[in-house]
Amino acid sequence: MDFRFNEGSIALLVSMPHVGTDIPDDIAARLTPQALQKADTDWHLRELYGFLREMDASVLSARWSRYTIDLNRPQEDTNLYPGQDTTGLLPHDTFHREALYLSGQEPDAAEVQQRVQRYWAPYHRQLRAELDRLLRVHGAVVLWDAHSIASHVPRFFDGKLPDLNFGTADGASCDAGLAHAVMDVAQAQDQFTLALNGRFKGGHITRHYGQPAKRVHAIQLEMCQCLYMDEASPFGYRPEVAAKVQPLLRQMMEAALTWVQR
Repeated sequence: MDFRFNEGSIALLVSMPHVGTDIPDDIAARLTPQALQKADTDWHLRELYGFLREMDASVLSARWSRYTIDLNRPQEDTNLYPGQDTTGLLPHDTFHREALYLSGQEPDAAEVQQRVQRYWAPYHRQLRAELDRLLRVHGAVVLWDAHSIASHVPRFFDGKLPDLNFGTADGASCDAGLAHAVMDVAQAQDQFTLALNGRFKGGHITRHYGQPAKRVHAIQLEMCQCLYMDEASPFGYRPEVAAKVQPLLRQMMEAALTWVQR
């Protein structure tokens, strides 16, 4: 399979497009040693969000590494943040500007399209199908796009990133009431720092599928990896640290679910 999928019974679909670590052999053979460390993976989100099984939420997570193709970029590869540095549909370098491909081994335009059809399209077909199913069952649905990133990435932002970064495409991808419901829970605590539509406003999945007029409400959470794991190789999961943020994650998702079911 090109992804992992668990069908749930509630009006919540959680997407994890950057957790994949697999790279096909023919692509891996052309990558640099730095690329094969896969440092830019959204590590361990399946474990972090393990409580979703108890909630009986639908969960879709990637198999393929973002170095194979980035599932959270539009297939046209337009820049989601005009004027700002970002990585594309088929990244050519890491977050720290290290080359991904050995010299002369970069994919051409034809290969880009082949990868779109082979690796990008299956994830998005499943995402669309599950949203449609949940809409038929519940009449409205929350799409929670789950991400994580190292807390310091000078290429993309200065200093340390806030702990929890929510994106709603500046309010276009979900109803303001749902955003308020989530943020009210987040702001009721003082352990973690927050931002709404700051450096991360939501990627392609949030912007494309979030259609509040059609009762699909999408919100992205980009969280600092130091909240639950070691940010240095070998990127170990730290369950005792994760346990501090997991109750808040669940409370925020429950608040979103309560709002959409009102």
